[in-house]
Amino acid sequence: MTQGRATQGTSEREGRPLLNRRLAAFGTTIFAEMSALALRTGSINLGQGFPDTDGPEEIREAAVRALRDGRGNQYPPGPGVPELRAAVAAHQERFYGLSWSPETEILVTTGATEAIAASLLALLEPGDEVIAFEPYYDSYAACIAMAGARRVPLTLRAPGFRPDLDELRSLITPRTRLLLLNTPHNPTGTVLTPDELSGIAALAVEHDLLVVTDEVYEHLVFTGAHHPIAALPGMRGRTVSISSAGKTFSYTGWKVGWVTGDAALVAAVRSAKQYLTFVSGGPFQYAIAEALALPDTFFTGFLADMHRKRDLLATGLRAAGFQVYEPEGTYFITTDIAPFGEDAYAFCRALPERCGVAAVPNSVFYDAPEAGRSQVRFTFCKRDEVLEEAVTRLGRLTG
Repeated sequence: MTQGRATQGTSEREGRPLLNRRLAAFGTTIFAEMSALALRTGSINLGQGFPDTDGPEEIREAAVRALRDGRGNQYPPGPGVPELRAAVAAHQERFYGLSWSPETEILVTTGATEAIAASLLALLEPGDEVIAFEPYYDSYAACIAMAGARRVPLTLRAPGFRPDLDELRSLITPRTRLLLLNTPHNPTGTVLTPDELSGIAALAVEHDLLVVTDEVYEHLVFTGAHHPIAALPGMRGRTVSISSAGKTFSYTGWKVGWVTGDAALVAAVRSAKQYLTFVSGGPFQYAIAEALALPDTFFTGFLADMHRKRDLLATGLRAAGFQVYEPEGTYFITTDIAPFGEDAYAFCRALPERCGVAAVPNSVFYDAPEAGRSQVRFTFCKRDEVLEEAVTRLGRLTG
């Protein structure tokens, strides 16, 4: 019997690690690591993507009102409160012309992360293959592993970070079950074009593949427009679309997300979701129902504000010596630190001490870290004065 020995951060008992072997490669997330480093050094945290101001006051008051009125303080319905499901349906119709039944084709989740986990756990079995665009959000890899499936990366390469559809076709095998998309794409900021989406949809139909698409940055598109793949021919019955309130309304701590899709797909996802968190965030669900009905001026104003912040940080990063890959969407900027002659992880570990700013290395989002060895991600969803101070500090790298 082995006691007190650690293997990849886990203890062993009777020669077997305590942590499920499927998760052995996944330690503390990079976001937690870099945020803790920022806190310890008093640095400006441009690593983890959360705003430093709250969203609309009327939405916060809607949550307070729901709390006081006793709406959602006890278990809400498993699929989500009817008001929010109706609001999601109205939102999809309003912005994309998509019609979903609030009763059978919409499921409320504990943020988009749970929606992704529930979708992959529901739709995958051991031995299935999942093609995902890398670099990818780290929870994708962990959720695929928990389902016992195998991830197959399609690498988006600098400077354009566009998907190669011929390469995508070559990756499809008889074991391929699902395509995992993210548009607008975190961390690169790529927004898939109508032609790219049509090509991906054609492959999904040809090979009878399911598609799970993470669209949480749908209202943060600076170049082009967001086009849901579910709207394309042959895709409604094979696509699980995921979004959430956190990124659009700047209440990331409320963790209100949702799934839309064909009734059979949503039923499958609900079967897995109910054993993750049966329900959550009752009063917040009522508030987000009101948020989704805000006038167009809110959405256009939010986008314009983030566009300006993007340009502020991008200009400062260039002046500090970074190569900037200007994002088409999201609230992240990917940069290349090759001019500084260091690998991204070491650079990000040292950056808080060097100039008081924290960022995230993109290399952790690749299966082959060399592909993103010199890429670093910064977020710009912060107050102007914070971004301006960060830019001043980053200027010390070459000063």
